[in-house]
Amino acid sequence: MSFDGIFTHQMVDELQATLISGRVSKIHQPYPNEVVLVIRSQGKNRKLLLSAHPAYARVQITNMSYSNPDTPPNFVMMLRKYLEGAILEAIQQVDNDRVIHFTFSRRDELGDLQNILLVVELMGRHSTILLLNQESGKILDAIKHIGSSQNTYRSLLPGLEYIAPPKQETINPYLASDHEVFERLSRLPELTGKALQQQFQGLGRDTADELAFRLLKRPNEKLPVWQEFFESLQQKKQPTYYLVGQKEFFTPTAFQSLAESAEKAQEYESLSSLLDAFYHDKAERDRVKQQGGELIRKVENELKRNRSKLAKREQTLKDSENAEDFRQKGELLTTFLYQVPRGAKTVEVANYYDEDRLLSIQLDPALTPNQNAQKYFTRYQKLKNAVKLVYQQIAETKAEIAYLESVLAQLEIAGPMDLSVIREELTAQGYIRNRNPKKRKEKPSQPEVFHASDGTEILVGKNNLQNDQLTLRTARKTDTWLHAKNIPGSHVIIRTDAPSEETLMQAANLAAYYSKYRNSAQVPVDYVQVKYIRKPNGAKPGYVIYENQKTLYVTPEEAEIAKLRG
Repeated sequence: MSFDGIFTHQMVDELQATLISGRVSKIHQPYPNEVVLVIRSQGKNRKLLLSAHPAYARVQITNMSYSNPDTPPNFVMMLRKYLEGAILEAIQQVDNDRVIHFTFSRRDELGDLQNILLVVELMGRHSTILLLNQESGKILDAIKHIGSSQNTYRSLLPGLEYIAPPKQETINPYLASDHEVFERLSRLPELTGKALQQQFQGLGRDTADELAFRLLKRPNEKLPVWQEFFESLQQKKQPTYYLVGQKEFFTPTAFQSLAESAEKAQEYESLSSLLDAFYHDKAERDRVKQQGGELIRKVENELKRNRSKLAKREQTLKDSENAEDFRQKGELLTTFLYQVPRGAKTVEVANYYDEDRLLSIQLDPALTPNQNAQKYFTRYQKLKNAVKLVYQQIAETKAEIAYLESVLAQLEIAGPMDLSVIREELTAQGYIRNRNPKKRKEKPSQPEVFHASDGTEILVGKNNLQNDQLTLRTARKTDTWLHAKNIPGSHVIIRTDAPSEETLMQAANLAAYYSKYRNSAQVPVDYVQVKYIRKPNGAKPGYVIYENQKTLYVTPEEAEIAKLRG
């Protein structure tokens, strides 16, 4: 389901019950299109997420973790100037549209009471967040600056008067009288979701289809069915996630049309917790793509360069098999030098290495016969010298490729909070420059700590530097080490010499989850005591070899990981 007018109405009700009269304590803009207001309300700090993302626009209370950019964006600096310490007085939805007004009050520099309006418009790629002076109606700033060249209807720039989005020629289902609703339903040529959308404001396609589904089941009770649906939204709030085929839906209450064909249905205690669960992976991947784009491109370019290098070295090795042919041709040309005409492109000579059979030798017509012979000797010598190094170079290049693939796998499963850790590793390895060399060197990041159900500590490395530190320095020789078999992933350490079977399975779940095969079933995970692990001299970070291992097969489950983290 999209974040339509109906869902917006329900979310406003939820936010009003939780946030009204709260004080803004902190404001962050961790991502280009998202703002987080930390509001102290009812004795708790609550993170209000305002997202103007083109695909994931929404408003909710969130429990997500995030890291702030080194330099705060201009928009968040303006929000801090006007909203830090302000009291949230009101939250209102405009009609039944996807527009929410947050009204704040604060004292200005002279001590006078000032009302500030924060407007959030949730309209797909046109979504935006604006800060307004409520009295003058002028824009103080916007998260996206839209000029007249981009939008002929309105400009959203600081200093201009705010113009609301164009109104639709439909009626608000929350304000319409029973008579008006009945009249409109009766005039519909057919009861379809699309037809309902053309008559009533704020109905997303999923909500309209649900209403049409219910109305078609009881065609002679249109008004009672309509009233029951809207009463269920107010009285029987059941925020629900549905999986139907390959499509996912979130709804503010139980939807009969989805429940009948859903492969999975899960209820949540609040709309915000539903959205956190629904958008977690989707938004995380997008944030990683935004913030980690530079890292991903760098690693992919390095991989491309090394694969090209490997192909050339393997070709050199293949060519070296013919090195003896070049020497023989040089010898034959030297022996029969008097028979080689100057300027010829080829010459046939008796090959005394092969029972005097005639052998055709390619020549460079620009060179003398003697120079052609020397050219063959040079090629022979070059290949002979190259083959001494090429095996070592191929091994080094393959190790480099394996290392870069492991980093790329880490980036594929990384959350936004993990990117700084991976950047730290690539900087240490010399793949990227230190963006701020004068900045005081920070303490290296530490592995993440989990606890098995029996309380045993489990440590998980989140990058290759952490993996080395964890396995080769932190772990005791008797601790148990786990890693996804032949798959890039994290090193996992169980801090005991005799883990229970349950603890072993939980640690294996962690090893599979923090690997490239996170979304696969029956992932093989090797486990062995640390004393059987060693790191070859000169090996890249994270690379170890081991023996005496045993293998478990597990299917990683995110819910299990959350329990271990808790």
